[in-house]
Amino acid sequence: MLRIVRAFWHDQRGFALILVSVMLPAIIGFSLLAIDMSRFNNLHNDLQKGADAMALAAAAELDGKTDSIRRADRALANLVSNRYNFSTTGTGPQALLVAGVTRRYLRSLPATDNLPVASANVIADEVADAPRARFVEVRVTPVGFSAIFPVAFVTPGAGGDFNVGGVAVAGFTSGVCDFTPVFICNPYEDDPDGHTLEEAVADPALHRRLIELRKVGNGAAAGPGNFGFLEPPAGVGNGAQALAQTIATSRPIGCYSADGVDTKTGQNAGPVQDAFNVRFGIRASGNHFNSPDYGPAANVRKGATAGGGGNGNQCPQYNQLTFNETGNMGLPRDATTPYMGGRMGDGNWNLSGYWSTNFGSASHPSSWNTTKPTRYEVYRYEISAGLVGTASTGGEVGTPPNSCQPPVTSVDRRLIYGAILNCNALEQTNDLSGHSTGLPVEAFASFFLTEPVASPADDGSVMVELVDITGRGGQGTLDNFLRDEVQLYR
Repeated sequence: MLRIVRAFWHDQRGFALILVSVMLPAIIGFSLLAIDMSRFNNLHNDLQKGADAMALAAAAELDGKTDSIRRADRALANLVSNRYNFSTTGTGPQALLVAGVTRRYLRSLPATDNLPVASANVIADEVADAPRARFVEVRVTPVGFSAIFPVAFVTPGAGGDFNVGGVAVAGFTSGVCDFTPVFICNPYEDDPDGHTLEEAVADPALHRRLIELRKVGNGAAAGPGNFGFLEPPAGVGNGAQALAQTIATSRPIGCYSADGVDTKTGQNAGPVQDAFNVRFGIRASGNHFNSPDYGPAANVRKGATAGGGGNGNQCPQYNQLTFNETGNMGLPRDATTPYMGGRMGDGNWNLSGYWSTNFGSASHPSSWNTTKPTRYEVYRYEISAGLVGTASTGGEVGTPPNSCQPPVTSVDRRLIYGAILNCNALEQTNDLSGHSTGLPVEAFASFFLTEPVASPADDGSVMVELVDITGRGGQGTLDNFLRDEVQLYR
């Protein structure tokens, strides 16, 4: 008998079954826990991806315009119809996500990611402050999740039902590359007639107004219609001549963000005059800009004849030119200048006199007889219609002299580009003639140079027409410069 008991005691057959029986509850529990974790992660990932996608879609509309929040809301509403999976919300796993998103528009973010969004960061008036909305916080309403794992087994009385949600913060940044380091004070800021930049680009009566720009810090304050300099790209140099080269070149390399630009302290007007005038085939003083990158425009008609030749491969200097001789006429100024303190014209310029002086009986588009074109449209038509080489009654042609560098045809050299700043508002807290940083940009713009810059003694005044702006309301001619980016911040 003892031997039978001893044999039974040492018999190990079936031992694995006993261990499995003991461990089976733990194995099943861990399996259920793994399934729950997988279901939870899938649901959370889907909700977070939905929040991310909707935040990015809404943020893409925050371009600083007055209707940006309205468009962002429309993007949120129309983006997708998400479906819940692995959730107890609705009638099943295919229940539609309806009214499951809330959003807040933000003017700024907390200093660090671990800080919550505060009321100071939130746009309070979504109508009046829509242009200041830079970020959007999208919160997916938490949905129910029911765990399979018996939570009450671990913690008595605990339930296995809880909610899962998602939160994302995205923002819109816009910038330009290959732009010149120039800022121009918004000529339509605080416009007494209520006109905006967008209207000025779209309305022919406003579009052809001639604007006189004066250099900030050189006899002019930082107000509407004045211009200054931005910090040039790294490695360009800090001197006046280095800055002028970045303005004069046909291949600028600067990139600037609409979120903020930095101004550069004022430079003397001499190099700036040269930087603009090389585009007209006028030789720079000191023989600077002596390379093809600084070549003239294909059309340099300016109402002047050379009283003395240039030397080498350069064109005459400004003081060697004679302007306004009988029979020669550059693009005329407006008849009157009733706006912006006498520095913006009424758009009424002498098209018939200019055309008859320079092109005689040559025809022009019949639409010009009913709607007067901008000077830039006339200038471009001269090129497209092959009229650049036509001599005026005084003998001037628009073709640059042979003594110039070869004309630049890859870009339009009579256009200058700059960041539009609302200088009246910014001047309250910034010195725009000094070195101010992080100044918000209203838009980036192109301007047409209608005539050479007369002299440094004339405050470096630059006569221009507004051609186009970036963003909504623009005509799309600056799209190649744009670098719009939408990104997630949280």
